[in-house]
Amino acid sequence: MRMWQTSEVVKLTGVSARALRHYDAIGLLEPAEVGRGGIRRYGRAELLRLQQILLFKRLGLRLDVIAEILEGELAEVVALERHAEQLAGERERLDRLAATVDATIRQLEGDQKMTPETWFEGLNDEYEAEARRRWGDAAVDASDTAVKAMTDEERRAIPARFEALHRRLAELKEAGKAADTEEVQTVVADHYAFMASIWGTAPTAEAYKGLGALYTEDPAFTATFDDVATGLAVYLREGMDAYADANL
Repeated sequence: MRMWQTSEVVKLTGVSARALRHYDAIGLLEPAEVGRGGIRRYGRAELLRLQQILLFKRLGLRLDVIAEILEGELAEVVALERHAEQLAGERERLDRLAATVDATIRQLEGDQKMTPETWFEGLNDEYEAEARRRWGDAAVDASDTAVKAMTDEERRAIPARFEALHRRLAELKEAGKAADTEEVQTVVADHYAFMASIWGTAPTAEAYKGLGALYTEDPAFTATFDDVATGLAVYLREGMDAYADANL
């Protein structure tokens, strides 16, 4: 029976000797035999198994998942379906990251000011974890679905829309309008509607007030608002509290 030594397998497949030793160590691909001096030899069955391993690796599957498939513990179709879902999620994350980079470029060029709501799109898993802690998995999942349903143009327009709302509020603040006046509440109503479109659901009074609290408690948010107008974060929070009390 024809046997191939490690050096021959390396030349035939392009897989390094180190990788072959690792596959052996984790039980993924054992040599057919180990001769004197530790010389490893692989038969036809091992080469065919290696071919399958390389195929599944090319599809992006982890080695532990590949092992489950080859041992019959996990159906190939099920594994690929799971991987397809993971790839779809990664593609969506990369789309958000690309939009963030694009918005950052426009900010650096002076064309657009970013807000903390969009600083970490596709980048910061901790921000998502904090959102899930504050508002729950259902709310964050609904928001993800809503944003993913937007067109690329709509997603890229999010920072500019926030900036426009902040500017309108800053003008009213400078004019001495109280946060609970009709003029301010009209802008806050637009803010509420915009947040509802991003969240994928209308925020409850508690959730909307919680967002206002975040604006004043998180230094990154506060600094961004106060860059537009000193005290704007507190002003918006007061307006949001008044809106929630009157309408939600």
